[in-house]
Amino acid sequence: MNRKFISHSNFVLRKILNSKENLDIIQDIIETFLDEKIKEIKLNPYLESKNLPSEENFGIVDVRVKFNNNEEMNIGIQFIDGCLENVQNKILLYYAQIHTNQLKYNDCRKIVKTKTINILDFNYFGCNTYEQNLVIKSNPDENGYSEEIGLYILELPKFNLIKENKINNKEAWMIFLCGKEVKELNFVINKFEKIRKLNKLLNEYWRNETMQ
Repeated sequence: MNRKFISHSNFVLRKILNSKENLDIIQDIIETFLDEKIKEIKLNPYLESKNLPSEENFGIVDVRVKFNNNEEMNIGIQFIDGCLENVQNKILLYYAQIHTNQLKYNDCRKIVKTKTINILDFNYFGCNTYEQNLVIKSNPDENGYSEEIGLYILELPKFNLIKENKINNKEAWMIFLCGKEVKELNFVINKFEKIRKLNKLLNEYWRNETMQ
């Protein structure tokens, strides 16, 4: 994992990204990994009134998006680092947190589907691919409605760059999140605008932390 995220990874990125000025970075991450174009994105309202909500014990960001096909969805992003212990609980509890946060809107919006992006700095699944897009469906109720739990999971150690001369947006973000190869890392920071912006914000954060 990129060492600039370390020291309570979710806390650092939550401080940096939870502002309207940095929604463009969040949007780029979501569009890149979920492969959906977004036409509207905003922080969920309960976040706007608090600097770092005390109830947010983990997680980076909680946003409401509207995709180009007009589907609305809540998206949460979190790092899970350290070890395999309680991974399932951490993933499902975070999903529940983001999904039920909709009750705090107080603006009469309908309850919509939720998907979380979970970034692991260790291997969890037995397969070789570094990304998993999981959908868990509940049993339909008497009206035929079935709840869908959407979980997108990245395993950073499994990522390997295949073609260095044709790095796409997803590979660029994976290189940045992993933070391993200095040559490729410098390349994506220079070439990809949103990654460059986040890297600058991280540098400023740690410089200020050191000064304090």
